[in-house]
Amino acid sequence: MALETSPAAPAPVRQIANAIAGWVDRLGAVWVEGQVAQVSRRPGMGTVFMTLRDAVADISVPVTCSRVLFDGLNPPLVEGASVVIHAKPSYYANRGTLSLAAREIRMVGLGELLARLERRRQLLAAEGLFERQLKRPLPFLPTRVGLVTAPNSAAERDVLENARRRWPAVRFEVAYAAMQGTRACAEVMEALDRLDRHPEVDVIVVARGGGSVEDLLPFSDEALVRAVAATRTPVVSAIGHEPDQPLLDLVADVRASTPTDAAKLVVPDVADELRGVAAARDRLRSVLAGWIAREQAGLDALRSRPALADPRSLVDARVAEVEQLRDRARRTLGHRLDRAADDIGHQRARARALSPLATLERGYAVLQDADGHVVTSVTALATGAPVSVRVADGRVHATTTGVEADPLETTGGTDG
Repeated sequence: MALETSPAAPAPVRQIANAIAGWVDRLGAVWVEGQVAQVSRRPGMGTVFMTLRDAVADISVPVTCSRVLFDGLNPPLVEGASVVIHAKPSYYANRGTLSLAAREIRMVGLGELLARLERRRQLLAAEGLFERQLKRPLPFLPTRVGLVTAPNSAAERDVLENARRRWPAVRFEVAYAAMQGTRACAEVMEALDRLDRHPEVDVIVVARGGGSVEDLLPFSDEALVRAVAATRTPVVSAIGHEPDQPLLDLVADVRASTPTDAAKLVVPDVADELRGVAAARDRLRSVLAGWIAREQAGLDALRSRPALADPRSLVDARVAEVEQLRDRARRTLGHRLDRAADDIGHQRARARALSPLATLERGYAVLQDADGHVVTSVTALATGAPVSVRVADGRVHATTTGVEADPLETTGGTDG
């Protein structure tokens, strides 16, 4: 039933929105065919959001489904799959948006194909063929690059021209094979085996231009995936364009988004390497020049020291010190000798003063009997006894004519 409106009596926005919501709600559940363009699974939410795109026209509509329905799909739903959805259309008046609430999802056509590929991917991943630790590094500068591609293809030209532009001396070993169709898988495996046994091939590139999912099916073949995993030579996968991702991309050691990108990965850029060598050489020169300058400054500092500027200065200083020490020793020894001589003179004078000879020199004499005994009393001699008189400069031999005691000494002795 159409709404009756006029410029004088327009309908408010809410009325129009609610009317649209009512008309959409009366549409009921419908079966819709399209291609899944986007899948969003937000953590902690029980609803999965998708975008369903028309296969012909540039039209898309949001789709929601429960996580239980999404997780229960076997094979899992992937982006790009063609599906048929049984859904209830809903119009949200507050936001003015239309969406489909999916109740059932079925794979059809290409969707079934993508589902089979997803199951194969899961099985091979469970075996560990895609593990990161199995990936081998590419050589920095390969002796020879193996290339598996179709003869006279754009992919071959891209790889050869871009690689030679980057490194003109690069050498290729090209093994041609069909890159689509029923013979593609077997021929690519044969070319891989031939290049893997080549003694000079250090890296193998499998290159093909873009194409439909069906065209790229050979590069998701299980036999080919296992053959790449078994090669001893690192393999670069350059199949299709950036959005394409056959299983070969997952098992290869390196994935290139395009054949041109593969050429950039397998050989370095000679201009970049020359700039790097020049920069390294400049840094080395700078470091070496700085080291030489520091060492030269150290040598100059050493040479500027007095000891090295005039080596004789140290000897002259030591000679002067030796002469000073020698003069000091001589003075000290002379002083000590002088004091010793004075002490000897004093001791000699004292000895002389106490010597009997000095007493004799003052006029005294020593009287001795014939036996050499000093006579200290007249009683020790008799008249006519030989005696010897010791004077300062000799002896006088005589004979006593008589003895006489000193009266004073006798008196004193009696008094005592």
